Amino acid sequence: MLNDLKFAFRQLKKSPGFVLTAIVTLALGIGANAVVFSVLNALVLRPLNVPQAENVFTIQRSFSTMQSPSQSYPDYLDLRDRNRTFESMAAFQIIGPVGVKTDGNASTAWPYLASGNYFDSLGIQPYKGRFFHASDERGMNSAPYVVLSYAYWHGHFHDDAGVVGRGVEINKHPFTIIGIAPPAFRGTELFFAPAMFIPIVEEPTVQGNDGVNHRGNHSPMVIGRLRPGVSTAQGIADLNAIGAWLSKAYPTDDEGLKFSLARPGLIGDMLGGPAKAFMAGLMLLAGLILLAACANLGSLFAARAADRAKEVALRLALGSRRGLILRQLLCEAILVSLAGGVIGLAGGVLILHGLSAWQPIPDIPINVPVNPDIRTYTVALLLSLASGLLFGIVPVRQVMRADPWQTIRTGMSSTVGSRRFSARDALLVTQIAICAVLVASSLVAVRGLARSLHSSYGFLPQNVMLADSDLQMAGYPADRMPQMQEHMLEAVRAIPGVTAVGYISNLPLSIGGGDSYVYTDNTIDYRPTNYAADAMDYNISPGYLDAAGTRLLAGRDLSMNDNDKAPKVALVNRQFAVKVFGSIDKAIGGHFKFWGGDRAQVVGVVEDGKYRTLTEDQMPAMFFSFQQQKTPRALLLVRSNRDPQEISGALERTLHGLDAGLPINIRTWTVELNGALFAARVATIALGVLGLLGAMLAVTGVFGMASYSVSKRLRELGIRVALGADRQQVLRTSLGRAFRLLAIGSIAGLGLGLLATRVLSFIVYQATPKDPLVLGGVTLTMLMLGLVAAWIPARRALAVDPLILLRDE
Repeated sequence: MLNDLKFAFRQLKKSPGFVLTAIVTLALGIGANAVVFSVLNALVLRPLNVPQAENVFTIQRSFSTMQSPSQSYPDYLDLRDRNRTFESMAAFQIIGPVGVKTDGNASTAWPYLASGNYFDSLGIQPYKGRFFHASDERGMNSAPYVVLSYAYWHGHFHDDAGVVGRGVEINKHPFTIIGIAPPAFRGTELFFAPAMFIPIVEEPTVQGNDGVNHRGNHSPMVIGRLRPGVSTAQGIADLNAIGAWLSKAYPTDDEGLKFSLARPGLIGDMLGGPAKAFMAGLMLLAGLILLAACANLGSLFAARAADRAKEVALRLALGSRRGLILRQLLCEAILVSLAGGVIGLAGGVLILHGLSAWQPIPDIPINVPVNPDIRTYTVALLLSLASGLLFGIVPVRQVMRADPWQTIRTGMSSTVGSRRFSARDALLVTQIAICAVLVASSLVAVRGLARSLHSSYGFLPQNVMLADSDLQMAGYPADRMPQMQEHMLEAVRAIPGVTAVGYISNLPLSIGGGDSYVYTDNTIDYRPTNYAADAMDYNISPGYLDAAGTRLLAGRDLSMNDNDKAPKVALVNRQFAVKVFGSIDKAIGGHFKFWGGDRAQVVGVVEDGKYRTLTEDQMPAMFFSFQQQKTPRALLLVRSNRDPQEISGALERTLHGLDAGLPINIRTWTVELNGALFAARVATIALGVLGLLGAMLAVTGVFGMASYSVSKRLRELGIRVALGADRQQVLRTSLGRAFRLLAIGSIAGLGLGLLATRVLSFIVYQATPKDPLVLGGVTLTMLMLGLVAAWIPARRALAVDPLILLRDE
């Protein structure tokens, strides 16, 4: 075998151009698969970085056809205390930024609120100091402790071990740092890396509300560790038995309650299902890239074997065995594939390190560590070996059927030209079909992104600045917040160039916000099964509609007279009006109930919009007066006709003129929408890269076929030119076969693309390969790729000089 390897290495050194082309082709294919597999591994295959992670599950609340990872804290306590199949259960909640002040330095951070047994349930040990425990919880506001994440401690405290035991202010309230989490622990949701962990019993202190005490408030998520030997089916049955008890004990909040289990890390099945479908589709397309690369190399190896027909014939005539020759050809293929795998994996590792450090949404700690592990390296090795075997066995038929006497006598293989459609032709058609599918996928992604950018959001983010502040973070008591919010509105409205200003509690299509069950006005039984709609819930000020660019369809806008002394009123969207009242006209002046009995009158109907995700079905939404539904967060929307930089400076000066200590984060609304468009943009980039790789492989495949065809027919072309053939006839003779194969492969690829609509719909927003622009774009792209690939061989064919060529022959 060592001699075979040495001989293969010497043979490859004689063809540096061929070897370089083969290695680069394989590097692209294997590198793409390594990157996609590593992301798949990080999101789907790899368990949480906790001891015995295979026994840890997210507990989902199931109601009707809906599944949610959020539970109420009282329900969590009942599940924790009454179950018989879980070794432990813990609750945690991701909350918005809090104000952190240490040694006079103020900043913001995104924490977890976690139950006292959170770290003990996961089996995590502190890096420094200690964790908080269940014994630290003695009721609400009884555990003012903070555990810092390693990254936050490293970045903000510069690895100072003395911070343990030091005091820190969070939203103007004193807390004590008691420990540092280990470096590898980033919480229990893969996308979100919290800066710190705070006991959940401190929610009233940190958040300014006591939602943790309400059974109808579903905010925390619950994870549980099954006992050894207990199956998931047994665990679900145990939870559903408790759910049946909760339905009877608390019918208003928990009637019909059931549970299911999901792997943790992707907010249950909310992100888990789409992420798995997306990665499966992406892995399929990456596999097609490698398959196209193997088809390309198989064609090249078959051509190379045909060129070496005389050498093979001489060796057979001298007594060599066919098996030995095949083994040496496979050694050459394996050497090429391993070199391509190493280079492709090296490039993939660099890309993965960049992806791991990438934070797509500014100021929010969202990123995914996708650094490669032993699985990635193993997959890359197996793909390299499999690829080498796959394209290395293509010349087997040529070697096994080679006639040494005929080859030596005529100088060519007896099989050359004997078939109208050769194996090389089939490989090229396969490769082009795969590349056409990849090009179609990338064009579908671009079209989907274009649709998402021009979709109707229910608001117009252009020319709007956001000024985000939290009055509780600034130390304002609840009774002073509405007055300060009014002052902020008045002051900002007076800035030159401002055309509209309004306030909303949470932006649509952003992290945060909530929904509530809505009941008809005559409802007296507020069980979940009796709700009329599940509506998104926002608090807004007068002027918000103008600032957001949301159209009022009927009725009136809110006014400053809609305060806490007036009857409660609301604006609703069209979907709400139709679902609860039957029509927009019936909704105006009508009443509805929410939150188990509160009553509000509809005074206006606004257009529908997008509230959680771009791909959601149309949802009902309701908008209450910020004076009647108080909230500490004051997010101002400022629409202006001035330059964003000018407005940003004016906003900061104006608001700090009201309160110099007010924490403010100013940005444009279009920047804020990056989070909502993140999935569509990632899908577009990923498919665009795969489409580019497919285009490159199509070019190399057609180029190789055309170049080989011209080189083998130069003598024939010279004779044709000498007999009077014109340029068109020369091109048809030399390149006609390549373009026929290009057409066949492209048509087959378009057909496969149409059949893959369902797969593409998992990957991109509003995917449809049946779009005329996509079909035309694929056709035009494949034609242009064929022209580019055939340009150099065509020039060579047209430059044939019959006198020189025939004299040389």
